[in-house]
Amino acid sequence: MPVPDSTTSPIEEGASPEQSGTSHGPVNLVLPNPLRDRVIDLLIKYRVWWLILACLLTALAIWPAGQLKFDESIESMYAPGNPHLVDYLQSKALFGGDEFVFIAYRDPELFEEAGEDRLSKLADEVAEVPGVLPESIQCLATYLRITRHPAFRSRREEVLDFARGVLLGNDDETTCIAVRLQDKSHTIDTEGGTATASVSRGETIAKLRELADRQMLPTYVIGEPILVHDMFRYSQEDGEFMGWAASALLIAVVLFFLRDLRSVVLPFIIVQMTILWTKAGLWASQLELTMVSSVLGSLLTIIGVSTVVYMSLYYHELRQSLDREAAFRRMLQVIGIDIIFVCLTTAAGFAAQLSSHLHPVQSFGITMVLGSLLILVAMTLVLPGGMLIGPDRAGAQKPRGDKQVNQSLQLLTEWVLNHRGLIGLITVTAVVYGAVGLSRLEVETDFTKNFRPSSPVVKSLDFLETRLGGAGIWEVNFPAPHKLTDEHLDKVRRLAENLRGLMKTEEGRGLTKVVALTDGLDLVPLLPFLIPNAEAQSKWLNSLQPEFVPSLYNADEGRMRIMLRGLERQSAREKQQLIDKAEVLTKEEFPDAKVTGLFVLLNYLIDSLLQDQRTDLMVGAIGLIAIMSLAYRSVVMGVVSLVPNVLPIMLLLGTMGWLGVRVNIGTAMISSDTMGLTIHDSIFYMSAYLRARRAGLDFRGALGEVQTEVRRPLIYSNVALILGFLVLTTSHFVPLIYFGVLVSTAIAGGLIVNLLLLPLLLQLVDRPWLGFVMKSPPLDETNENGIASRP
Repeated sequence: MPVPDSTTSPIEEGASPEQSGTSHGPVNLVLPNPLRDRVIDLLIKYRVWWLILACLLTALAIWPAGQLKFDESIESMYAPGNPHLVDYLQSKALFGGDEFVFIAYRDPELFEEAGEDRLSKLADEVAEVPGVLPESIQCLATYLRITRHPAFRSRREEVLDFARGVLLGNDDETTCIAVRLQDKSHTIDTEGGTATASVSRGETIAKLRELADRQMLPTYVIGEPILVHDMFRYSQEDGEFMGWAASALLIAVVLFFLRDLRSVVLPFIIVQMTILWTKAGLWASQLELTMVSSVLGSLLTIIGVSTVVYMSLYYHELRQSLDREAAFRRMLQVIGIDIIFVCLTTAAGFAAQLSSHLHPVQSFGITMVLGSLLILVAMTLVLPGGMLIGPDRAGAQKPRGDKQVNQSLQLLTEWVLNHRGLIGLITVTAVVYGAVGLSRLEVETDFTKNFRPSSPVVKSLDFLETRLGGAGIWEVNFPAPHKLTDEHLDKVRRLAENLRGLMKTEEGRGLTKVVALTDGLDLVPLLPFLIPNAEAQSKWLNSLQPEFVPSLYNADEGRMRIMLRGLERQSAREKQQLIDKAEVLTKEEFPDAKVTGLFVLLNYLIDSLLQDQRTDLMVGAIGLIAIMSLAYRSVVMGVVSLVPNVLPIMLLLGTMGWLGVRVNIGTAMISSDTMGLTIHDSIFYMSAYLRARRAGLDFRGALGEVQTEVRRPLIYSNVALILGFLVLTTSHFVPLIYFGVLVSTAIAGGLIVNLLLLPLLLQLVDRPWLGFVMKSPPLDETNENGIASRP
């Protein structure tokens, strides 16, 4: 059928018409483009200098890349100015925060002298650990000593009930030491006086765990600071390991398919250069790596290697009939512009993460946008010299399995064209299925689900929450007079009782302990002259348990809080109901009250995950349609390129909704990221199709050329992508496991849908009135280099 003329699009400028029946090499002719050819000439002519420049930039990036820090603070998970973070930081400034760690164990001799001595000794050792606040230590041994004081002998059971659920289990055998961690530094004694030493949170937690391991009885260390720290630690450690693991796996894949050492070394060099440049760029921008962006190395390895593998496969095909320089030149003329748009769409997919409400996801987006663009720069500088310098390997071998793959693809093409109605019906059904499933997605707020069940942090949390109450620490804080009054204390008592009453309801079953200042004051008897009022009671109480009063009441700022403990292992709905009900009860007594704490902060952190999932999908789709419409100068083609890539993501997320798989911080990132990766297939496929159509081939003939030119390299490069992302399943951090599995599945689905659905979509829109295909000049109007001349 005749093919109409049209204006050439940027992505089509690198097109190369090929006659039907050509069997060697993916292209024979290219359309003239003086600017493109001039750039290619410069790349080839000065290839040694470009390689030297890349090495120089890498050398300059080594030091700043090494200075890039990993931000492990809870604050790094929120954007500055977030109202939940502001409330948390204000409370931290008023009362010292609630970053408590519990060292818990079970001792049948707890109330005997030997058991009390063990507990006291452990508390003394905990006080010596760098990074803890010794004055904040709460220990059952302290309360046992209080019961021996003459003023408290008759109140032994009241004192123990006060400690129960915090320091004493209901079995009277389980106990723990509670200690608050410092933020950044602490003061230590030296021979000459005192000195301030900086101790990282990780070092403090490691020391506490070492101390627990040395105990005679099985001892567990847990608390929300441990959950947050281990989440960061696993993501950082796994990120480093997975970067190298992905490299090793992809090297094996490339060697298997290409059997060419140069094709292994070049992607590895390009990726390592890109990683260093990206880290240096982040450092220069005064940014830090966060929990999610710690997988920078592995992701750039996967993306970079798969892209270079595609180019290498294309180059090897050309080397069957061209010398190395001619093959390299022809490769850039034909697919160079495709590679540029591949990198742009990858960056656009990651850029959609900037719409997230989560700071780690936003940081991940910035990091990967920078890395995706720098991969393009590294390939531009390294590949000319890397492919053209050194010994020539003439007659490159065809990839393994090439014949079998080609035969399978021929059969697949025929089947697709003969079953268009069936594929259309399946597509419509899949869209409805995915859309309904998307509406059923739920959020996972149980932070223990971020870790493998066998991990120490999960085992420790199980011990604490089954024997000593919840590990989640939170609070309600409210205005208080600068000097305590009976009227105010009565309101506090009433609120504390109302909150305890909440514990007996269905919606409050996740609340395990309420601690108010009045609970401690009521333990201290009023004695004429000695302890005449509440102020004297608070002073006397503070002498028995340092930091108890100031951790609950700031007289100077006129603010008081009631501490609450909640179960971490409960559903998102239960947590939110509990927080909302506690806020309502508190505001009945104190209208200006606030609810905050790590428990609340972590809950709100992932409360926006579901909204982010849908927003990222929409923003990513709009961004990619815009880029592809620009590439082809056709909105219709932009939409066509995206349809096969949105469908597998809808199916994947919809299946998660139907199966009840909850959204976590890993699954929240897959929508736009996966679209930015799978659309690569569409770019190469559609560009090859347009080249074949402009060469004068009919629809079936063009599909045949696409199979020869693109489909096999697409399969091989996608295998590299899929295997690379599956490396993430080795992580200790469950969201990264989800991310790896789901992205691998989506990429595989994207490849399948592109092979099945894209041919039918192209047939549907390949109409003269759309004018997206351009006729090539006659084949006899070409020069000796195979460059077609325009009439």
